[in-house]
Amino acid sequence: MDIKSYMQQLGQQARAASRVIAATSTENKNSALLAIADSLNHNRQQVLAANAVDLKNGRENGLDSALLDRLELNDARIDAMIEGLQQVAALPDPIGEITDLTQRPSGIELGKMRVPLGVVGIIYESRPNVTIDAASLCLKSGNATILRGGSEAIQSNQAIADCIKQGLSASGLPESVVQVIDTTDRAAVGELITMSDYVDVIIPRGGKGLIERISNNARVPVIKHLDGICHVYIDDKADLEMAFNIAFNAKTHRYGVCNAMETLLVAEGVATDILPRLAKAYEAEGVELRGCEKTRGIIDCVAATEEDWGTEYLAPILSIKVVAGMDEAMEHIAHYSSQHTEAIVTRDNDRARRFMAEVDSSSVIHNASTRFADGFEYGLGAEIGISTDKIHARGPVGLEGLTSQKWIVYGHGEIRQ
Repeated sequence: MDIKSYMQQLGQQARAASRVIAATSTENKNSALLAIADSLNHNRQQVLAANAVDLKNGRENGLDSALLDRLELNDARIDAMIEGLQQVAALPDPIGEITDLTQRPSGIELGKMRVPLGVVGIIYESRPNVTIDAASLCLKSGNATILRGGSEAIQSNQAIADCIKQGLSASGLPESVVQVIDTTDRAAVGELITMSDYVDVIIPRGGKGLIERISNNARVPVIKHLDGICHVYIDDKADLEMAFNIAFNAKTHRYGVCNAMETLLVAEGVATDILPRLAKAYEAEGVELRGCEKTRGIIDCVAATEEDWGTEYLAPILSIKVVAGMDEAMEHIAHYSSQHTEAIVTRDNDRARRFMAEVDSSSVIHNASTRFADGFEYGLGAEIGISTDKIHARGPVGLEGLTSQKWIVYGHGEIRQ
């Protein structure tokens, strides 16, 4: 296969399809989303069979448990994909919305109209459900998309792509509105991220190494986050039962996700009250604990190293640090956080407000688990990814993050004097 020619063809088809989908009615876009959901449900067994092949190959190729967890599909995850499609169909369509209308002294009227970005390229590893999340949000927001999943999920992604094609075709839309790259050749990624004539934005989802390579080599704007080093701080004015539940859930609910807690910070005033109970609960779940010197004086655990504080484990490993109070916790977060998601557990609302104002992350949470930091839980239907950038989109990126605004001007024959 001539990768350059193949990718140029995909790009040309995507650019043409972007003009079609940008002009497609909300009703037609929603019918396509529901048709994709029906196709996915109808072809559930084929998708699961394809995923089983990927899982078998992954185990034989030595994929770790976190990657296998991301790769695995089951009935519950397919149901969640279908629900995501239905939720996106039910969301208001942002395209064409006109805001900020004002009249100038010259007589012209100004406004802003929300419009699609155009063609979105999405590169991701392991998680085949991203294929549906990405397709649904791009379609609803009037964008064409080119998707490149990981080689480890090639069978799953192609099976899902077939469902998407069926849904688009049933709704009278071009199949090229959503194109899934059907080669595992890495040269395809190099082409995708440099096709500035055909691709308007790149969104990478995966490990830090993948995202760094794409960010460094792309000639197209990139919406990204490098990793998810998320913290939970238990204040000395916390409800300890609440703190226990949040700290346990934030780590153990799922390990291989970017909003899982990787470092637990505990105020020394409550450390002896809560750490032994938490350590026992984590041990029962098989979580390896790595603690600072003060932590090791309270519970039995491995000594944490400097590297641990800056590591996204995506695994049953947790770093724990006992801090003097909120100031030291915020200082630690400022130094080691990836600016993804941080949480404070406290009954002191003044402290919570200060923490939320001063901690510079894309999501800051008071008295809830970091696991809520995703588009589905934020009511976005699904998310294309999470951005820790500060320009264009920040935090979970849903429909609005896949759009921009253009100026529109209404005149009545005015001319510039």
